[in-house]
Amino acid sequence: MSELPANRVSTLDPVTFEVLKNAFSTAVDLMSEQILRTCHSFVIFARDFSCALCDARGDTIMQGSQDIAVHVGTLHYTCKAVIEAFPEDIHPGDVFAVNDPYLGGTHFNDVRIIRPIFHEGRIIAYAQANGHWADVGGSVPGSFDVNAREHFGEGLRIPPVRLWDRGVYRSDVARLIFSNTRVPSDNEGDMHAQAEATRICQREVLRLAAKYGVDTVVTAMSEVQDYVERITRGRVAALPDGEWETVDYIDSDPAAGEGLIAVRVRMTISGDQLHYDLSGSDPAVGSFLNSAYGASVSGVMAGTKTFFPDVPLNAGFYRAVTVELGPEGSVVNAPWPIAVTGFCSGPYEKIMNAIFELWSQVMPERAIACSFNLEYLLVGGRDARRPDRPVFMWYDWMVGGWGGRNGRDGSTATAPIFGVGLAVQPVEGQERLSPVMTTRHQILTDSGGPGEFRGGCGVEKGATLTAAERTVMSYCCDRARSIAWGIDGGLPSLPHGVWLDPAAGDERFLGAVFSNVAVSAGDSFQRPSAGGGGYGDPLDRDPAAVLEDVIDGYVSIGRARLDYGVVIEAVDPEICSYRIDANATAQARAEIAVHRRGWQLEDAEAIAVRYRSGELGAMDLVRRYGVIVDWGTGELLPETTSQFREMVARRSVAHWP
Repeated sequence: MSELPANRVSTLDPVTFEVLKNAFSTAVDLMSEQILRTCHSFVIFARDFSCALCDARGDTIMQGSQDIAVHVGTLHYTCKAVIEAFPEDIHPGDVFAVNDPYLGGTHFNDVRIIRPIFHEGRIIAYAQANGHWADVGGSVPGSFDVNAREHFGEGLRIPPVRLWDRGVYRSDVARLIFSNTRVPSDNEGDMHAQAEATRICQREVLRLAAKYGVDTVVTAMSEVQDYVERITRGRVAALPDGEWETVDYIDSDPAAGEGLIAVRVRMTISGDQLHYDLSGSDPAVGSFLNSAYGASVSGVMAGTKTFFPDVPLNAGFYRAVTVELGPEGSVVNAPWPIAVTGFCSGPYEKIMNAIFELWSQVMPERAIACSFNLEYLLVGGRDARRPDRPVFMWYDWMVGGWGGRNGRDGSTATAPIFGVGLAVQPVEGQERLSPVMTTRHQILTDSGGPGEFRGGCGVEKGATLTAAERTVMSYCCDRARSIAWGIDGGLPSLPHGVWLDPAAGDERFLGAVFSNVAVSAGDSFQRPSAGGGGYGDPLDRDPAAVLEDVIDGYVSIGRARLDYGVVIEAVDPEICSYRIDANATAQARAEIAVHRRGWQLEDAEAIAVRYRSGELGAMDLVRRYGVIVDWGTGELLPETTSQFREMVARRSVAHWP
């Protein structure tokens, strides 16, 4: 592990190297602090942004210590895109913008501001600040049109463009960009915050060059990447060679009827090299739940990095990990103009969770089940509280549950694996900025997947529109059907989706993916975030741990009996006094052990009938019978059920004694 990669020799003394390595990280974190304190939009204030320092080739030297996972592995692509778009035409004082997912970005809302850093006429680095703008135009507020099949309905596509030319602000280009968005003042403010952040990074790099010498700093930029490559390859080389594969699913392709859409991942360890092959994934779907190459590679890198938490992240890490996405046109390698804005709820977290499952086999001591899926709720219209009735954009996401782990329950009410640094937006701020009132926001009982180690719990959030006019709602999620799964015998969580209760009555299930649904003042809606899947056989969970879950409100008495076979009696719920009936528990667990394999084989339509009659609930169908229906109508989804049962059989049933 002490040897450098071939043909690269260290020239810095260890102390100087360590000082500069940490100085690069500090320079990037200073960018983040600048953005956090000067941004205009609530979305970026909730930390949906990331920053990076890249070398003169565009390779990543360092990313921020709190950057969200989704931007991992993409910032170097957009930096290189700027370099390629302006060959021999980059000057001191220039600043560029790009948001193009087909050039290695993520989706159109993620706008990157890139500043070259010059020293005496020579480019020595690039500073990059990426922020998620709440709206970049398109057919719906928030630019998340589920029904878009091509990018033209998703908003403004910004190839590399120059926003400052030798220090002169190009207001005409800026007006062109902002005029195509619904909240131009917020976007302009965020853009200036990002640009100023890159200037802060430039100041720090030039300060280092003045102190240590520019050649020393440039050398350190290269050697930091070598250092990370050396550590990564050493860790990989210590693992057994082999090949592992699995599959996760997107709920459906609206252009092809019901049936889950496969995201297949094969991982190979060969010596000190990691390789992933996603070429077996299904074709692109007829909605925006596709991923271009940059975001898919990001999912691979973020999923892998999770199992190497102490390794710094830069281009050196990428050298040790290769990725094959297969031919263009798949759900994980969508070319222009296939819609890709929903990649975050579609392939991205499926790639990450699949990689978690593979690494759980390689490193069973760190095994983790599937985590809840990222979800975005977007409500936009006119705010009638103000006489000028301006456009409002309520852009909301929730925390949820992570998968159960080997030896520990999953994390409850935690940011999605998509972006661990994301913060929950304060409801007081949301209510001030938008005509909406939050009616509840609480941990959701029974949402954690049952297991010897329970999945973390999700939350439930409800809201009512107040003085809203000409308002529509969109929702970007998934896993209403490909529900967060358990491993090593653990059971799934619960379905995602939004329930709408119009002021006129008739509550209805809108699903986990929809766009442009008209809503009015007085309408109420609620949505859960799922918990994580369970790890290990639920019948092996210590009854005392189930009792504590009931006391804490994580598990109900009813589901303690149904999912864990633990019979609990309420002595005095007012003071959280409960007790376990040991004899009844032994009997219940014996009955479940005898019958549970057969439950997975029962006639699916008969189970759907019992759901429609109200005899069974969604958790009964998902956890006991492996049956998936349209949760609004109760109609059986036969192909989806078959695929879901196969997943449960492989990940859960096969591990039961």
